[in-house]
Amino acid sequence: MLSGDHIRQSLSTALPIMLGYVAIGIPCGILSASIGLDALQVFLLSMLFYSGAGQFMIPNMWLAGSPLASIVASVSLVNTRQMLYAASFAPRCEGVKKRLAFLFAATVTDESYGVNTAKFEAGGWSVGRATLVNLMSQGSWAISNVVGVLVGNAVGVPLAIASFAMTSIFICLLATQKASAANVVAAACAMLGVFTCKTIGLSGPAILIGALVGVMGALLFSWAKERG
Repeated sequence: MLSGDHIRQSLSTALPIMLGYVAIGIPCGILSASIGLDALQVFLLSMLFYSGAGQFMIPNMWLAGSPLASIVASVSLVNTRQMLYAASFAPRCEGVKKRLAFLFAATVTDESYGVNTAKFEAGGWSVGRATLVNLMSQGSWAISNVVGVLVGNAVGVPLAIASFAMTSIFICLLATQKASAANVVAAACAMLGVFTCKTIGLSGPAILIGALVGVMGALLFSWAKERG
């Protein structure tokens, strides 16, 4: 059972994430409104799907004219990292009720993964408090997206400005990666793949192809390095 002290600790831990989600959630809501999603649809998407990068990709790729299959595949590929986050927390969930462990794993994101990992390593942290961090962060994200829809419908915000928030997310994800030769190769191959696709007129699947090229490039580089 979580005490008031535990709730306050979770809120204190989640607060920086919650404030950050306001800054990127509102632009995401504006973009969602631009493709015809209403406030309820965006709220449900944020609560059930809950993927910042994925939710930015959907309207951006839709506006770019990408085929539905390409959007689904690209978003799915980007979100595969969530499985790794959940798997890394599996040892922390030993002895925890299955429903709580499921809720914890289903609500983890890049930011909550980082702060909860630090808290677990410091000791004295529980899955219950970590799940509260996830849920508070998710609540902030969902509400910010709804505000974005309402703002987007009431005020004409340039979509180019709103969509840059997606670019900034991937810049942050790239900048926070461990500086290794394989990661540099992955980033370079991905950029080359996207550039090549757009140059030859394959704008629709460019992101998906670029991501796959980046992953394959890094895997081949690592394999070659191991073989000497």
